[in-house]
Amino acid sequence: LAAAPDGPPTPEELLDGVIALVPRSAVGAGLRRARDMLDYQDAGTVAAVLGNGRRTSAHDTVPFALWSAARSLGNFEEAFWLTAQAGGDVDTTCAIVGGVVAAGTAGAPPAAWLAQTEEPPGWLVPARH
Repeated sequence: LAAAPDGPPTPEELLDGVIALVPRSAVGAGLRRARDMLDYQDAGTVAAVLGNGRRTSAHDTVPFALWSAARSLGNFEEAFWLTAQAGGDVDTTCAIVGGVVAAGTAGAPPAAWLAQTEEPPGWLVPARH
């Protein structure tokens, strides 16, 4: 969904697309709540309602992570900081958000961030686009 060839979806389209794929469950209910909260500006408030991974379960992690990704499609750095400011299981929520946002054509991590990373191992073959 985030990597659609015609560009990133709207936040609503992203969450609607995911909701359509998730069976009725606590995760699905959380995603529907996340969809309803797209107009909220404060990540802490949204995390208080949806969860932020502190309980280490999918229904406490996925809805907030996808809310955060949907709010920042096309801007990896914004998505990362929006997610991190909510606290909780920050490494997991930021990993989910980073994967979703980076899947889009405009969602690459900032070049300065990439310059600070280690070189991948020699056996890793880079993806061709």
